Amino acid sequence: MITWDLRGYAPHLAETLPHPNIHVVFEQDNSVVSGLQTRKFSRLLEGRSQVFGIKFKPGGFRPFLKSSVSSLADSTVPANRIFGKAVDALTTILASSGKESEKVSAANAFYRARLPEPDDTIALAGRLVARILAEPNIKTVNDLAASTGIGKRSLERLFNDYVGASPKWVIRRYRLHELVEKFDSRAQPNWAQLALDLGYFDQAHLINDFKSIVGYTPTQYQSQLAKHF
Repeated sequence: MITWDLRGYAPHLAETLPHPNIHVVFEQDNSVVSGLQTRKFSRLLEGRSQVFGIKFKPGGFRPFLKSSVSSLADSTVPANRIFGKAVDALTTILASSGKESEKVSAANAFYRARLPEPDDTIALAGRLVARILAEPNIKTVNDLAASTGIGKRSLERLFNDYVGASPKWVIRRYRLHELVEKFDSRAQPNWAQLALDLGYFDQAHLINDFKSIVGYTPTQYQSQLAKHF
């Protein structure tokens, strides 16, 4: 739950490097399903508003969509297209000025009434994504296959169907999160060594990948970050 009141102030650009999750977002009597964002997420905050978001664990949205969640990548669709008209009543509650506890209770009740049948693949998808996050030595899909005993093609199918992006993308995203954390520590990295540590072929590959997702080169990002300290 996020609220802001910037009346009388300049708009604020909020940017994040999202994790591999699907979100359902409720705002101003409107609700949308936001697919996995393959690039940085940017939102200009202005005026006064609030957002109630529900973040699904990797794989957790698949039974609601009933098709491959990769179809939602970098897109949003009206929530009632997936959950039916019943979600409109929930939207009214979650976009209101009511108590946060009441909103949480309403959201919990809505989804508990729609719990899907158990699916072991959901749990497997979650474990695989968690493993990539927890084990920095997983730098390639080959590493993940060797670590889990699951073939590369099976991993590709599972990730695209349940997570919404390829295993290579998830690995690169979490390694880039590690890089951003190093920037936040304001340590001066050894670029060549860092590229190898994060699983890149060379420094240029790292820089190009970072810029394609974040919109800045690593040094430009550092300069932007320094302005806020």
